[in-house]
Amino acid sequence: MLRKLPSLGRAVGLSLATIGFSSALMAKTELTMYYPVAVGGPITKVVDNMIVGFEKKNPDIDVTAIYAGNYNDARIKALAALSSGKPAQLSVMFSIDVHELMDQDAIIPFDELVKTPEDKQWLNSFYPTLMQNGKAQGKTWGIPFQRSTIVMYYNKDAFRAAGLDPENPPKNWDELVTAGKKLTVRNSSGKVQQWGAMIPSTGYPYWMFSALTKQNGAVLMNQDGTETYFNKPAVVEALSFWKDLGSKHRIMPDGTIEWGTLRQNFLEQKTAIMWHSTGNLTTVKKKAKFDFGVAMLPAQKEFGSPTGGGNFYIFKKSSAEEKAASFKLVQYMTAPKQAAAWSEATGYMGVSEQAYQTKALSRYVDNFPPAAVAKDQLKYATAELSTHQAGRVRKLLDDAIQSVLTGEQGAEQALSSAQKQSDRILRRYR
Repeated sequence: MLRKLPSLGRAVGLSLATIGFSSALMAKTELTMYYPVAVGGPITKVVDNMIVGFEKKNPDIDVTAIYAGNYNDARIKALAALSSGKPAQLSVMFSIDVHELMDQDAIIPFDELVKTPEDKQWLNSFYPTLMQNGKAQGKTWGIPFQRSTIVMYYNKDAFRAAGLDPENPPKNWDELVTAGKKLTVRNSSGKVQQWGAMIPSTGYPYWMFSALTKQNGAVLMNQDGTETYFNKPAVVEALSFWKDLGSKHRIMPDGTIEWGTLRQNFLEQKTAIMWHSTGNLTTVKKKAKFDFGVAMLPAQKEFGSPTGGGNFYIFKKSSAEEKAASFKLVQYMTAPKQAAAWSEATGYMGVSEQAYQTKALSRYVDNFPPAAVAKDQLKYATAELSTHQAGRVRKLLDDAIQSVLTGEQGAEQALSSAQKQSDRILRRYR
């Protein structure tokens, strides 16, 4: 039987209870996470739902996601916040930002937060190829999440109309050219109604170029991010081939092709083939009014694509409690169940083999095989271009690529100039 408190005792008891409740609220750890929205799919809604699930399991942690535009926007805003009075605790940023973030002493290695055998098992669970852009100096600085490879989307109906086998897309450069010519449709006045293929050359031209160079047996940099190989013969050959697709073979528009509008061009059947991020897969699946397929990129000397997308980073300018809470959030969002749901909802890859072994993602891939293409392509993939002074070095290559595609320079001239300037930038890091 409850004993009734005297009025004063009851008031004191209520006050103590209120103080206890207020203390519990004050004890919550608050996290701010910057997040890029760079390609299609219901990204913000998916992330918001994942955060809700995390907060239910961790009621002592509040997470605020700030959606910051593309990857460059996210990096700029997150780093600006570190210099302000309201810094963020973690962010998803380009996987290739790792050297720049380390140079600025902005992030901590996840090795510092790994304590238990379960933590170590989690850290070792990710696809090794996806981890290449997150490791440096023997430590792990970035954890893969919004990750991708470039894949080839193609219009099966257009293949049928051109007399091509819709289940046999181009597997090498020669086949790409041959199919592209058959797929390019012109009206009676010679105006192109449908291009055979399109490879975007704005937004992230260096990324698309990394696919072509890997297919030609070359990579663009070393693992330490201190050297680039822009003027190697195989690299020059790859850029010349890209240029020839428009100016010589006439299977794609001459000049540059916009990253941001290419997916719509494909959906509107203005091109029969597009090279783009697997992150567009869910949107294409929902919006395409025609039968489409997804395949690995065609080979020359070998198959190949760079990995791409974003990693989780935890900022150094955080309290011990905030770092621990951030670590919990990263572990939650990259766990197999969450990674599987993320992959199905967006088209991005599940970042571990365990994600594809979940019932949900396994069933989804069985019913929709294109969802496995990016994962299967990992065995031929290479790390994305990542160096110290990454923004400056990437711009050198981007400018060289675009100058060649627009006919301002030849491939050897443009890439040799970019390499000389890159050497000057990176020399002090060797």
